[in-house]
Amino acid sequence: MNIWSEEFGAENATPILLIMGSMSQGVLWPDEFVGRLTAGGRRVIRYDHRDTGMSDTVDFEAHPYTWDDIKDDVYRVLDAHGLESAHLVGHSAGGLLGQFVAVERPERVRSLTVIASSPLGGGEGQVLMRALLGQPQPEGSLPEPAPEFVDFYRALMAAPPPQDRRAVIDGMIAEQRVLHGTGLPFDEDAARRAQERIFDRARDLSAAANHRLAAGGKPDFEPVGVLHQVKAPTLVIEGSHEPVKPGHGAVIAEQIPGARLVIVAGMGHTLPPETHEELAAAVLAHTAG
Repeated sequence: MNIWSEEFGAENATPILLIMGSMSQGVLWPDEFVGRLTAGGRRVIRYDHRDTGMSDTVDFEAHPYTWDDIKDDVYRVLDAHGLESAHLVGHSAGGLLGQFVAVERPERVRSLTVIASSPLGGGEGQVLMRALLGQPQPEGSLPEPAPEFVDFYRALMAAPPPQDRRAVIDGMIAEQRVLHGTGLPFDEDAARRAQERIFDRARDLSAAANHRLAAGGKPDFEPVGVLHQVKAPTLVIEGSHEPVKPGHGAVIAEQIPGARLVIVAGMGHTLPPETHEELAAAVLAHTAG
């Protein structure tokens, strides 16, 4: 399994590994955000998960894998870049991966930053599925997604798949608009450029859906009640207009000893330009020393 990655900054600088979310390419970490981290004296690495972007794609039926395998790719990337440890920064499902690595191999995690994510073992997938099916959430469940997010994905599941490049990209932009949230203006032109890049650099765009199939083997990936074992200094970041995992950041911060929660005004589930300065400053401060 070949995993595509790239790095920025001096080889002897403090290393940060950026871990993007499910079905997402590493280039969704915005270039400007990466540049700010590099200018702050960091060696920054981002990578495409298996079955996304320029990493290898597989015939899932012939060669199935689980999210444990996707998690183990974190170690493979660190090893490939000659790193015994790094500061981990994970977005969405990448934050789950970072949490698990911090529990499983604490010696490899200098610090942990979790952005727009859910707590490991919190049952996020079940919460989402119940919301999509219109089922009540049991007492004690994580907060469910915003109504506009649920409505969008219900309609998406019922719609026929797009048939050409323009239609696929239009659908990707529509999804980004919902994920962006309502706190900041949505730049459709910038979103189109970003999604065209995602489309054009993918070996097989449809292969990303294998991450959903991998989730079928997810029970062992999300052990319950382990976040108190995280020893790495932890920063949790959530947008004030998070549509997918609203309030989940506070749950993470409550469960990890000493974790600090930062709420970014206006941010939804994505990383728009208006947030880059604040996000980069927070990560640089957290990874200093």
